[in-house]
Parts: sequence; structure tokens; C-alpha cells
Amino acid sequence: MQIRRINPNPQVNTGEVIYQSNIPNSQPQHILEEIVWHKETEVAKMRDRLSLLELRQQVETVPPPLDFLSALREGKTNPALIAEVKKASPSKGVIRADFNPVAVAKAYERGGATCLSVLTDVKFFQGSFDNLSLVRQAVDLPLLCKEFIIYPYQIYYARAKGADAVLLIAAILSDRDLQYFVKITNLLGMTPLIEVHTLEELDRVLTIDGVNLIGINNRNLEDFSVSLETTQEILAARSEELSQRDILVVSESGLHTAENLDFVRQAGAKAVLIGESLVKQQDIEGAITTLFS
Repeated sequence: MQIRRINPNPQVNTGEVIYQSNIPNSQPQHILEEIVWHKETEVAKMRDRLSLLELRQQVETVPPPLDFLSALREGKTNPALIAEVKKASPSKGVIRADFNPVAVAKAYERGGATCLSVLTDVKFFQGSFDNLSLVRQAVDLPLLCKEFIIYPYQIYYARAKGADAVLLIAAILSDRDLQYFVKITNLLGMTPLIEVHTLEELDRVLTIDGVNLIGINNRNLEDFSVSLETTQEILAARSEELSQRDILVVSESGLHTAENLDFVRQAGAKAVLIGESLVKQQDIEGAITTLFS
């Protein structure tokens, strides 16, 4: 996969991921690149409204983060459930028209979710950091900020809004940035969930210090096709190393039935991240019970 950055750090070629500058009058090659390009402009505007210095001062005033990883290890279900507060997606459009982030989060909590994931991207997923703050005030579960993070600023912003964990997507970050972002996240007492889509991305991530939680996304971010075999194949290739390093694996996307859960659990996933198939249900609490029965 090739992800070009409008304002990248010095050019880095990491094998599968190539960062390039000097792309005037160019168009995004796929949705992931379009999101990243928009995110660069979005973060620049956020910095104009609130400086990093002011943001770091805010972080010092918020309660300490909850232990996202330990919660998953203990798990209320098998596999542990990270339930996603999600209104829409680029591939599906609006998933729940009467979307209320607090009501959804409370239903997840009652249903037995171990942790929650909150979409904060505005343009492509109709989420917001305000939703993250509202959910933080409403529930006691550990929260993942589901964002396309390309700058440290976003990690501090997530912490200031109450996140206990952040998503770091290997496909859009160089090895150097991944290492730096993992370090920042850990120093803030948060948990980095590093997302991979291929075995090559996983091998990159396994060279990074401080990695304890990896998500395998079953969705191809270029064409949005989904295959649970992605989790199976990647874990079959590296399960021994992951086990030796005590790295917990989350399977993400394409999980709709109890059979789907059995498939990824048998493959070696200890947790699952589920959004669409739950949030669209009128009885979310009952849907979780049915899914994990």
C-alpha cells in the first residue's frame, strides 16, 4: 500500500508503506489516502484554536487513564468485546439515523462490553471528540479513541477528552513515527492499539518496543472488502511470537454472528472490535447477549 503525505516528516521508505511529498494537483489514490490528507488540514486548524502547550496543560488536569489492556485481559466475554460508538462509515453511510452516543454507550455497558471505541473523525464517520467527552462522562469502561492519528497532537487531544487508549494505524505511519507515538502514548499512561492489515505490517510492528496490543483489521482499506481469513492467516504465521511476547490480539471488522466470533477466537484472537452489527440494532443490549450466547 502507498500512502502519500502532504506534509510528511523526512521521506521514509519502509518497504510496504512509502511516504512522499511534492504532490501538487494530485488526487487521493484511495479512501485511506483521502482521509489522511484531510486529517493534515484538520489538525492544523485544531492547533490554531488550541496550542500544544495549552493542550498539555489540559491533559495534566484530567483524571488518570483506565487500564484498557488489563480490562481486555480479564474480559467480560470470550473473546473480550470492544463495542464501537459509531454513527456512519464511508462504505455504509449512516448506520444509525437516531444516533445518540451516550445512549449507545450505556447500552453497550449494560450488555457486557469490556471496553468501548468511540469514532472521533468528523468528515468520514460523522463522529467527534465531543462524543468522546460525553461518553467518558456517562460510562465507567475504558475508552479507545478511534481516530486517524498522524501527529502527536492528536494523542494529547484524545487524552484531554478522556481516552484511555488510542488507535495507531500501521498503514499510515512510518516505523519511526510508530515508535515515537507508542512512546508518547505509554508515557501518558494510555494503551496504544496498533492496527495492521497484512503480515508485512505486523512484521514492521513487531520491531517496535512497547507494543502489547495489536488489532488485525479484516477490512481492506483500499476497496473495503472484508475477510475473516485475514485474522486467521496472520495469526497462523506469527502466533508463536505473539504468544511469547504476551501481545494480545484484537480482530476487527466483519464480525456479525456467533460463528464469526468462534472463527476468530479459534484463530487466536482474545478480543474483538464490533461496531456496525451492534449499533444498528434497536435492542443493543439484547444483541450483545445473543451474539455471545
